[in-house]
Amino acid sequence: MSNENEKMSADLQDADTNLREETAEAAPEVAEHDRAAELAAQLAEAQAAVMYAQAETQNVRRRAEKEAQDARAYAATNFARDILSVADNLTRALAAIPAELRADEKLKGLVTGLEATGREIESVFARHGISKIVAVGEALDPNRHQAMMEVPSADAEPGTVVQEIQTGYMIKDRLLRPALVGVAKKPD
Repeated sequence: MSNENEKMSADLQDADTNLREETAEAAPEVAEHDRAAELAAQLAEAQAAVMYAQAETQNVRRRAEKEAQDARAYAATNFARDILSVADNLTRALAAIPAELRADEKLKGLVTGLEATGREIESVFARHGISKIVAVGEALDPNRHQAMMEVPSADAEPGTVVQEIQTGYMIKDRLLRPALVGVAKKPD
């Protein structure tokens, strides 16, 4: 029964189309109206396509601006990672100098020069948005800390960083290098 209904509906549409075409031949204003309606539909379709293209162009421009901004902000990332080992070695060298050698007049200039170099590296890091990650006393944050070992501790809450093995760094709001840490656990 539905096939019959569909067939009747199709036949009626064909009849309406044929009647319209016959009427259009006799009345040119109907043909003009049909052509105007067709042009209006094409215009609406073209306007929608233009709006879509403009929106897509704007999105591409925004993405390109964001990528360029990120490239400028984080251009020094690889160089900064490489220079961190130099800063680490300088820090270890300064920490290894015993107090009696620091007091020795012959080495005082060397120690002062090494300390000044350490301060200058920290100043350069700060100018380029590179900062140390605070680790000791903080809760373990896997986005900034890498746990290397667990340390039994009665004083600190489990999951708290109690030892820093290697300093971590951020460049602006991104992780440059995680801090290698020891984390407190309940004593056995």
